Amino acid sequence: MGDLGSRVAMESQEIQRTLERLAGEIYEEAVDAEKLVLVGIHTGGVYLARRLRDLIGGRFQLKVPVGSLDITLYRDDWTRLHTQPVVKATELPFPIDDREVVLVDDVLYTGRTIRAALDALVDYGRPKRVQVAVLVDRGHRELPICSQFVGIELRTREDEMVNVLLKEKDMSDQVVIEKKLKT
Repeated sequence: MGDLGSRVAMESQEIQRTLERLAGEIYEEAVDAEKLVLVGIHTGGVYLARRLRDLIGGRFQLKVPVGSLDITLYRDDWTRLHTQPVVKATELPFPIDDREVVLVDDVLYTGRTIRAALDALVDYGRPKRVQVAVLVDRGHRELPICSQFVGIELRTREDEMVNVLLKEKDMSDQVVIEKKLKT
């Protein structure tokens, strides 16, 4: 990642410390921790939700169910993104009715992904409460969406991308800000 147009915003150790802090915040904010579930948004959010589950379980001896949510066909811009959308599996192996759901994603940007996730989630039930946890909030909202649990806020420009690299898929943990390629 030594390109002139890229810079590292977080390294592995900082990501780990941030996830430990977020796990504590999520547990402490739960009105009823026994009803807490984590739902990761494909793809990076799923890996982060699993890590948060492990951290909450280790620190608070609480088994938190984890599910995954594919929001591809719920996006209002999917026709602009891909001609053939790649649909991944949604796995919610538990009821979400009357549960405290924390949607987990890697980057919060325009708010469209979270809006789509909320639309998808209600197809599966009626949670008692839905909150959002993100590793990176980069600003530039197009919708009135916020995150209750934020790892780091980054000031970015519209011509930049935030890439969250995770060891589960990228062999290492890092948050990198890069210049968007002009098309």
